[in-house]
Amino acid sequence: MNKYQVGAETARMIALRHPWVLADRFTRKWSGAKTGELALLCDEQHKPLATALLDPADRVVARILGPPGTKPDAGWFRNRLKKAQQLRLQAGLEETDAYRLVNAEGDGLPGLTIDCYAGFLMVQLYTPAWDSYLPVLLEVLKEIFSPLGIYRKLRPQETHQLEAKGGGKEYSRLLYGQAAPVPLQIKEHGLLYHADLRAGLNTGIFPDQRRHRFDLMQRVKGKRFLNLFAFTGAFSVAAAAAGARQVTSIDVSARYLDIARDNFSLNRLNPKRHRFIVGDVFAELSRLQQKGERFDIILFDPPSFSTTKKSQFSTRGGTAQLVSATLPLLEPGGLLISSSNHQKVDMTAYVKELRRGALESGCELRTIYRSGQPEDFPVPVSFPEGNYLKYVISVRD
Repeated sequence: MNKYQVGAETARMIALRHPWVLADRFTRKWSGAKTGELALLCDEQHKPLATALLDPADRVVARILGPPGTKPDAGWFRNRLKKAQQLRLQAGLEETDAYRLVNAEGDGLPGLTIDCYAGFLMVQLYTPAWDSYLPVLLEVLKEIFSPLGIYRKLRPQETHQLEAKGGGKEYSRLLYGQAAPVPLQIKEHGLLYHADLRAGLNTGIFPDQRRHRFDLMQRVKGKRFLNLFAFTGAFSVAAAAAGARQVTSIDVSARYLDIARDNFSLNRLNPKRHRFIVGDVFAELSRLQQKGERFDIILFDPPSFSTTKKSQFSTRGGTAQLVSATLPLLEPGGLLISSSNHQKVDMTAYVKELRRGALESGCELRTIYRSGQPEDFPVPVSFPEGNYLKYVISVRD
């Protein structure tokens, strides 16, 4: 195992158990370092600090696997995965078969996630440094979990490269077992949703919002609910199942809203009793305001960045604009539920965006609830960057 020197600041972060080594003037001197190489990191006095997996072309040039002497063999993976399995007993997964089994840094496998969907596993490697370890990981996954099948979600650059070579858009690959049905029916707190493990950047359901969908169900009975950037309608289904008087779902994608209608039908909810509007969110908000429509609860969970023919949205700056456009449709005393998964915007900065939007609209907002990822998305206390999800409930005065 080759040795590589790190600077004093990186050594301090390793002592604090931060799982990343970022590129700096010391790492640029790592002559001959290769992606996927297992390395011993040392301080400037040559004292061994940690075993790391290298990815010298990335901003995160090394991911810490453990103390000196760590060997990512079958026994090491087995230990990590069994600990992850034990932790999920705390995750409130009753009547639920879609959840995160391994949350990268939070489960001691930095840059590697594994999600479970109705007995199928989806592995995602955020760095090619893990590629050569995939065979041993698969064997241990089969041994411990006996999955129906194991998929690997391709990295975006891999999808682009395959497409450039004349192939179709390939988003995932079946590595083991049987192929999942398309669509695959998954269960969350007793409600049913369709997922697709083969196509698209996302599977059709975001497990990290599971707890928040359940929380919405406690608040929405008899209310008029507006779901912006509705995607495949998971929040809309939860609202309708909990007795919302009317659910309005807006998304720019007709295909996603067709899936949302299917999800309603899966749960014996008549989609014709609710509204599905295909269009740009900002344009539709303006149209609804002109018609004098009002809602008791409005939720938005937009992508961090998106572009349509009519508008462009980014969490930074765009959230305030979205709040300002939304509040005129919210009844006094109504709830504004806002969420973002933008990793580079922390909760404090996010709430400032909410404040700016409220001021622009001339309304007062009071936050009554703040939350992040559920228990199956653990984050080390030494890794604040892992707290990416912001979910805020505010009351309009």
